[in-house]
Amino acid sequence: MKRLFSILPAAGLMLLGAEVKASNEAYALAANISTIIQEPAAAEGFGHEALKTRFIEGGAGFMGIVLLCLILGLAFVIERIIFLNMATTNTKKLTQNVEDALASGGVEAAKEVCRNTKGPVASIFYQGLDRAAEGVESAEKAVIAYGGVQMGQLEKNVSWISLFIAIAPMLGFMGTVIGMIQAFDKISAAGGLDASLIAGDIKVALLTTVFGLVAAIILQIFYNYIIAKIDSIVNDMEDASISLIDLLVANKK
Repeated sequence: MKRLFSILPAAGLMLLGAEVKASNEAYALAANISTIIQEPAAAEGFGHEALKTRFIEGGAGFMGIVLLCLILGLAFVIERIIFLNMATTNTKKLTQNVEDALASGGVEAAKEVCRNTKGPVASIFYQGLDRAAEGVESAEKAVIAYGGVQMGQLEKNVSWISLFIAIAPMLGFMGTVIGMIQAFDKISAAGGLDASLIAGDIKVALLTTVFGLVAAIILQIFYNYIIAKIDSIVNDMEDASISLIDLLVANKK
């Protein structure tokens, strides 16, 4: 029994020493990883060449897919911005021209003004004027129906932009998870903690997340601009439609 009590303190000291050693190794590993990852960033900066280098370091797999999402998203963004700018019309001027044409030349003159004007508002005006002979109610129904069609045209391809906004960071996170799994596989295979062995995998994992978030942020900014532009055009369409119906009612009297 006395021998047992004499062994226990020695065993406790050995366990405590092992815990301290493991803690020191873990701390040293974290410090080494931080140094390995941060030193290149300090040396390269954040310029064009640094971004290109980081992109290459991230690997062609997930980084290429993230870049593809950004390119496709920007393609839809450019297409929508061009379309929406072409669809923007000075509704007050158009309404005044239609009113003057109705007063001077009747419905046919007003339809000619609409044919010579681009944009969804002019198309809605034309549909309403085309049904004016059937009565104000028919013209109003035509305006509402064709307004829905024009809204669909304005919102076309916007869902693709939101899809790429969601996919880009998800791909980045997936690359991070895969990179961490590879790092732990190397630790398991090596049977010990070695910063230089896993630092590369951890850096690649973090880079995929960063570029995925960057792609999503860029597309999100353009997406919000497009949505605001669509809302502005839709409001103009609604105001102009009400003005057209009022003009038709006044013209019937």
